[in-house]
Amino acid sequence: MHDSSGESRHLSIRIARTPRDVYAYASDPANLPAWAHGLGRSVRRTGGRWIADESPLGRVGIDFAPPNDLGVLDHDVTLPSGEVVYNPVRVIADGAASEVLFTLRRRPGMDDADFRRDGEAVAADLARLREVLESAS
Repeated sequence: MHDSSGESRHLSIRIARTPRDVYAYASDPANLPAWAHGLGRSVRRTGGRWIADESPLGRVGIDFAPPNDLGVLDHDVTLPSGEVVYNPVRVIADGAASEVLFTLRRRPGMDDADFRRDGEAVAADLARLREVLESAS
């Protein structure tokens, strides 16, 4: 087992939409089921926070950074164990398009296979985000 808590991987995808369009869509938690299957296929707002009941890890809480003009889509995911996973995400300009950059962090005790699977899940979510946004343009 390789315990490298603090290790990060940066995953990104280019989306042929403006940063404003990408941020507006991706920052709305109600849109998560359409593209972020890693967080679940349904979400609901309960008591000021978003809950995904059908995530691959069970019921998780999702708390997003406040709305902003900087493209910051950071969010905390509270796992059923109570562990909080911080997920830094940015939408940055790439000419007339956008790049979405997700920093995946290895959680303490996570082995290489689980870290690789997490990366694959994030990459699939980002690909779905691109597909949804580019097909809507």
